[in-house]
Amino acid sequence: MRICLILEGSYPYTHGGVSSWTHQMINAMKEHEFVLWVIGSRASDKGKYFYEVPDNVVKIKEVFLDDALRIKPDRKKLPPMKAEEKEALKALLDCEHPDWEVLLHLFQDRHVNPSSFLMSQEFLDVLEKLCNEKYPYVPFASTFHTMRSMLLPVLYMLMQEVPEADMYHTICTGYAGILAITAGYKTGKPVLLTEHGIYSREREEEIIRAQWVQPAFKRQWIKFFYMLSDAIYTKALKVTSLFDRAMKTQIELGADPSKCSVIPNGIRYERFCDIPLKEEDGIIDFAAVIRIAQIKDVKSLIYAFHELKSKKSDVRLHILGGVDEDEYYEECLNLVDSLGLKDDIIFTGQVDVIEYLRKIDFTVLTSISEGQPLSVLESLAARRPCVTTDVGCCRDLLEGGPGDEFGVAGYLAPPMHREGIASALLKMCRSRQDREKMGIRGQKRVNAYYRHEDMIKRYEELYKSVT
Repeated sequence: MRICLILEGSYPYTHGGVSSWTHQMINAMKEHEFVLWVIGSRASDKGKYFYEVPDNVVKIKEVFLDDALRIKPDRKKLPPMKAEEKEALKALLDCEHPDWEVLLHLFQDRHVNPSSFLMSQEFLDVLEKLCNEKYPYVPFASTFHTMRSMLLPVLYMLMQEVPEADMYHTICTGYAGILAITAGYKTGKPVLLTEHGIYSREREEEIIRAQWVQPAFKRQWIKFFYMLSDAIYTKALKVTSLFDRAMKTQIELGADPSKCSVIPNGIRYERFCDIPLKEEDGIIDFAAVIRIAQIKDVKSLIYAFHELKSKKSDVRLHILGGVDEDEYYEECLNLVDSLGLKDDIIFTGQVDVIEYLRKIDFTVLTSISEGQPLSVLESLAARRPCVTTDVGCCRDLLEGGPGDEFGVAGYLAPPMHREGIASALLKMCRSRQDREKMGIRGQKRVNAYYRHEDMIKRYEELYKSVT
């Protein structure tokens, strides 16, 4: 079987949970061929992979968002637009459930040039009407450039040539979801969706905080990403998530409940379960296993550690992982320096986590948003309890879901709450005996519910169910 995995901003360009999951899946299914259809931000990243791609990956098709900006208008006159095409384009511009079949016919079959369309009289007529209705006090030029930047990447996805495969499995909604519905339209093959986090909710959180979005257009950008999610929720034959609350959110956002199911993440338990506990040496060492990016909220972790250090001097923080956002990383380093913590916070870069866990008493994760973090599963499998923010599936991992009686394996804190995180860290630091008890509970939970072989079996069954 040839499976096309559609990925956005993750594998094979960066490390992180989705990338680790993808690499594991491909390596575990050697009997299948995989095509990677991957979306990156910059064409300058072409071919710059963080992973050694497995042998059963037969093709990598790269699509870069900044290439959309390089599409030159052609001199061909736009074909006359039918009433249903104008209506679909108006709905797209208004982020109100456009007819994607009509749009795909326009940009796949009729080969309308996206850049030409966005400079056409037809587009300007629709945009002018939208401006009069929704943005009467916003300069037309601002609205034009906002809508163009919003729509151009989507139209670029709709015109992409589809790689050959037996099924198309997108690992998020967003632009990757648009590639998936394009594949379904062109080939008639099954389209599947797995969400590790709820993409539209994550984008909403980013847009609310974003400085680059004019306040007048924040609501429209949020609607835009919900519209993209709705497109793949509607077209996908099967929709999976990692935990029950995420599935309920997908249904609330429009996914058909009969399509939805939960397939939890799984880790290779045997790689972690026998890592010896760190010997007492007078220092309590804990680690954040993350990629350094704003969504991981490293700054709140640094501030919380500073608060902890004022109450307990024998602590040390290790931040394990690569840098996703260079500017944010520099801000974190400057913060560490300004707080006088250079000797107490260690940025290790990319390391062998299995070996490094030997030096660690427990782990911490202060993300603003998460799905079902593999780093927490790995920590618990190694009998290291965790402090996490109460996001995604973290509460279930630390306290258990329905029918889980293993007990508490860590402490939760509100996201972006420095004092709450510091308080949870202080509780974790008080007793090695309590940490060991929590570590055993967490290890039992992972062994029961989050094993790699169980996850692979579920995805194999999913693939067989649609072929």
